[in-house]
Amino acid sequence: MPAVKQVPSQSPIPNPQSLHAPAKEASRIAGMFDAIAGRYDFLNHLLSAGLDKRWRRQAVEVLQLTGRETVLDLCTGTADLALAAITGQRRARRVVGIDFSDAMLRIGQTKIAGPGVALIRGDATRIPLRDAAVDAATIGFGIRNVEHPASACREIARVMRAGGTLVILEFSLPQSAALRNFYLWYFRNILPLIGRLVSKHPSAYTYLPASVEAFPSPQEFSQLLRDAGFGTVRAVPLTFGVVYMFVAVKDSQDPSDIID
Repeated sequence: MPAVKQVPSQSPIPNPQSLHAPAKEASRIAGMFDAIAGRYDFLNHLLSAGLDKRWRRQAVEVLQLTGRETVLDLCTGTADLALAAITGQRRARRVVGIDFSDAMLRIGQTKIAGPGVALIRGDATRIPLRDAAVDAATIGFGIRNVEHPASACREIARVMRAGGTLVILEFSLPQSAALRNFYLWYFRNILPLIGRLVSKHPSAYTYLPASVEAFPSPQEFSQLLRDAGFGTVRAVPLTFGVVYMFVAVKDSQDPSDIID
């Protein structure tokens, strides 16, 4: 089994969008993800009631892969989205997964049974790929952890060929007031408790709801993507708006934002 490639420098994450945004020093966040890596997949499936698998499938379906593409999976974590892009009915030729957490990448490496997926430790704001190296890109629930998300999105645009599609999955808050109130209660009270009991980490699953609440609105993040060089942006709510799927096409002509 090939070893995870190491790329020096990793300033990844964070983005204080409000006074209540969680502290996101790179060393703290990297240590947190390294500490929970062993229980990360189990908790993802448990806390989302298995919906995380469906959301990833939907993201890959949007790419309309033909078997000829090279896909970048940024903030790949344990590589679930990278593997979804290489193993589905419609699949990529090759996927490059990049993340700043060594422990997460090592878990991901154990899932890779054959060629087609390369995992690299690196910084989302300094992607170690040449210009126009990939045909498409994905991020699954990781962009809110990047300290400078605009820089990361500009980097994705740099390494993507013209006309390529970027799909980002990210947690959000439901628009319905009743559902939003229930969701916030669950998010702030039940989720951290379960996460703490299972992961044995004192703060990782308190950080999660805080980082989601601090993340820009779908409209604001769509504008960030357009400013980064993606001409057409759609923000698609999934599961009552608990998750948004951002679909952005690198296209310099007539940029437009569409909020479904």
